[in-house]
Amino acid sequence: MITRETLRNLPSGVVPPSYDVTSITPGILHFGVGNFFRAHEAYYVNKVLGLPDQQSWGIIGVGLTGGDRSKRKAEDFKKQDCLYSLTETAPSGKSVRSIVGALQDYLLAPADPEAVLKHLADPKIRIVSMTITEGGYNIDENTGEFDLSDAAVKEDLSHPERPSTVFGYVVEGLRRRREAGGKGFTVMSCDNLRHNGNVARKAFLGYARARDAELAKWIEENATFPNAMVDRITPTVSKEIAERLNKESGLDDLLPLVAEDFTQWVIEDNFAQGRPALEKAGVQFVDDVSDYEYLKIRMLNASHIMLAFPGLLLGYKHIDEAVSDPDLRHLVESFLDTDVIPTLKAPPGISTEDYKNSVISRFSNPAMADQTLRIASDGTSKIQVFWTETIRRLIEGKRDLKHMAFGMAVYLEMLKGKAENGETYSPIEPTFNDRVRQLIQSSNDADGLKIPAFDGWRDLDHAELDKEVIALRQVIREKGVKAALPR
Repeated sequence: MITRETLRNLPSGVVPPSYDVTSITPGILHFGVGNFFRAHEAYYVNKVLGLPDQQSWGIIGVGLTGGDRSKRKAEDFKKQDCLYSLTETAPSGKSVRSIVGALQDYLLAPADPEAVLKHLADPKIRIVSMTITEGGYNIDENTGEFDLSDAAVKEDLSHPERPSTVFGYVVEGLRRRREAGGKGFTVMSCDNLRHNGNVARKAFLGYARARDAELAKWIEENATFPNAMVDRITPTVSKEIAERLNKESGLDDLLPLVAEDFTQWVIEDNFAQGRPALEKAGVQFVDDVSDYEYLKIRMLNASHIMLAFPGLLLGYKHIDEAVSDPDLRHLVESFLDTDVIPTLKAPPGISTEDYKNSVISRFSNPAMADQTLRIASDGTSKIQVFWTETIRRLIEGKRDLKHMAFGMAVYLEMLKGKAENGETYSPIEPTFNDRVRQLIQSSNDADGLKIPAFDGWRDLDHAELDKEVIALRQVIREKGVKAALPR
């Protein structure tokens, strides 16, 4: 295992933290300690903690779910003093290995909710960040507002001082600060959503208003919700990958992590009580992240799922395998060239052609072994975020819809859970309810077009798009995915 003691005797080639990990105090609390957080926010904070006057920005990690798997994860963090190794690998195969020490503690909220609330009320915590997935903000798909009918939310509102949801925890923490005469904190979303700070603001204020209008007003005046664009491919680490990483590093790490060498974080500089000097670690601070969001979401994320959906159906387990298929690579490149780039405003100084090439290169990185099933998961939420703007631009501009029709068709066929080679898999769609599942299972292809994934352009004339999707689904079933590819 990696512990504070073993930091003194690391294998050759493993870079230790540039600071004394025992000297760090927490200034950030983070909900959702997944691989992306560990390779992204914690990675940047780790770089900053070695700088002068930055030692008060350590991170307290919080897991919101219980169960055996969560308990084992918490135990592993504790055993390793919350240390872990990160292997950053370029498409060329060159790797850099380091130990991340930014995480100071890991709390399992269901096991000790009061411990989490005490940290949230502590004035030393100045930033509360989160990675709770694109669909985790509980925004009603019909009204666009925070969904108060959600069972967990209703339960929290019935006893708000004993919460279980991230909304309940954050608002109760802010209530305690207000009661103590303290200040608010920054609520920083690190999820892959356009205007993620605005979404977080709507969610947390929606919950707060349902609980106490005066408290909501105080939060609105004393907390901030900066928008941010986050980017780094961080695949799931299987047992086999973990064993390989440890063999290559010479470590015995219970929590090894691998990520690509590319990383980007662009944030609006809107913090309630200061922030780490992240600009010295490569983070970009801007007044408006919109153009950066559109570039990443409409090019990288949109093409990621455009590749994953047919890739799953064709039996590819990993993204690098899918993009190595000449037909799928051409699909992604053509989609970007004809549908996205002509309707996209890039940030100043960024070449969309260079960005497209970097996307293909990043997808081709075999060291990521990034699962097509992982990328395809929660497709209904991802489609709404990643494809909606492009489809709207195409419909409004009366442009060719063949790529988007194909993407929608393979998504709907992918939901059946069976590849062309007969292998089965389990699609992951956490937001689906019984009504949506019935629409998916219907023998009428038109019913599939009524699912929430496609809500973003219902106000436009989408009849031609729907017609193409229905025709392509038939082609896929009769002749296969390749026969339905846009030509």
